[in-house]
Amino acid sequence: MKLTFDKYEGAGNDFIVIRNSPILISRPDMLMIANLCDRHFGIGADGLILVEECEGYDFRMHYFNSDGSPGAMCGNGARCASHFAMRHLTGFRELTFLAGDGPHTARPAGEGKTEVSITDVNTVRYAPDGILVNTGVPHLVVFTDDNTTADMVSFGRALRWSPAYAPEGVNVNLVSITGGKLTVRTYERGVEDETLACGTGITASAIAAAYTGKIVTSATEVIAKGGTVSVRFTLTETGATDIFLAGPASFVFSGAIEVQKT
Repeated sequence: MKLTFDKYEGAGNDFIVIRNSPILISRPDMLMIANLCDRHFGIGADGLILVEECEGYDFRMHYFNSDGSPGAMCGNGARCASHFAMRHLTGFRELTFLAGDGPHTARPAGEGKTEVSITDVNTVRYAPDGILVNTGVPHLVVFTDDNTTADMVSFGRALRWSPAYAPEGVNVNLVSITGGKLTVRTYERGVEDETLACGTGITASAIAAAYTGKIVTSATEVIAKGGTVSVRFTLTETGATDIFLAGPASFVFSGAIEVQKT
C-alpha cells in the first residue's frame, strides 16, 4: 500500500500528517504507525496525525504518539493538522475540527503562526510532585529555579511511570520563570523522551503558573527548546477557560512511502 504524507513541525515538535479519506490507516494499526514514526527505519516523527472528513466539522484529527498509542489531543499537532487542512481542503480561514477530547477551533494568526483552541481546564490539582493540569491529556507541572541543566529524560521518566499516576501515566513538564516568561521542558509519554516542544504541556504550564500566582498575566510567551509559542486564557476559580495556543505550524516536505498492513 502506498501512502502519501506531509511532514510538519510546530516549534520543533514534528509530525507525519496523512489525509485519511478514504480510510487507509485504521486506528488499531499501532505497529504501522510506530514504524512510520521510527527515525531510523521510517519517516521519523514525534507523532502521526490522520485528517479525516467529519460531518459538522471541517475535519477530524486522530493523533498517535510515536509508539503508535492514541492521544486525545496534541496542541502543536493540532496547529499542524489545521494548517494542513487550510492548505489542502478549506483555504486559509477560521475552521472547526474534532479531536479525541472534543471540538476545537483554529485560525491563521499571521507571521507563519496558527492558533488553536484548547479544551477548558476544570480542575487544577496539587500533587506531591507538582501541579496536575489536564489540557486534553494529563500533565504534571514542576517548577524549578533553573531547568536548563536537568537530565529531563531521567527526571521525566521516573515521574511518568510513578505509581502515583498509574495506570495512564502522565506527561512531565519542568518549568522555570524569568521576567514573566516561562521556559518549559517536557517529557512526553508515548514518545518516551523529551521533545523539543509540547503544546498541551506548554498550555498546562502557563495555567499552573497563573493559578499558583507565579505569573500575573493570562497571556504569556512560553519558550521551548524548539521555539516560542504564546498562550492566552481566562483564569477561573478551579482552572481556566477560553484557552488558545498560538505558534508556528510549518510544512517541511511531502512524500510517499510503501507500507505493509499489519
